[in-house]
Amino acid sequence: MTDQTEDLSKSDAAYVAFVEQSWQRHLRLAMLLTRDQSQAEELLQDGLVKMYERWRKLSHHDDLHAYLRRVLVNSQTSIWRRRRRESLVAQVPDHADESPGAHPDRAALLDAVRTLPARQRAVIALRHYEDLSEREVAQILGCSLGTVKSQHAKALGKLRHLVTRPPLELAHSTSTPTKRK
Repeated sequence: MTDQTEDLSKSDAAYVAFVEQSWQRHLRLAMLLTRDQSQAEELLQDGLVKMYERWRKLSHHDDLHAYLRRVLVNSQTSIWRRRRRESLVAQVPDHADESPGAHPDRAALLDAVRTLPARQRAVIALRHYEDLSEREVAQILGCSLGTVKSQHAKALGKLRHLVTRPPLELAHSTSTPTKRK
């Protein structure tokens, strides 16, 4: 009986070490997927709970970070699907990055990323924020390499358009247009 307790303690210590080592890294991914700090923390905590429930088997897994990334993406995809069935909105609300000292270009880019469809946002987050290869992204998302490439290209095109277009205030002139005769 004490051998099991010692094994459990070692196992728990390994799990705690994994969580401490990877919390910030995976919180960034969760933030990009959820677009909200509290939802990101909840998503990451739920993912870590799922890992803990299977920790004895997973502790021998080759890449625990890849497993956790997959859990986060799959969990968030399930949330998107449930939410999509629940309610669709005509206009996506604007959420500004209000962190102190945030770089204006960074805020504009994050706002643009938030407007991307879920799959494109996941590809951008995994490719550019997690610095994964296209092949790794395809494995995590459970899709083909070609799908990752096409989603990535579409997302980058949309981001280029969104980030380089003039701000809304400048796009609409305050003067009234004159009529031509």
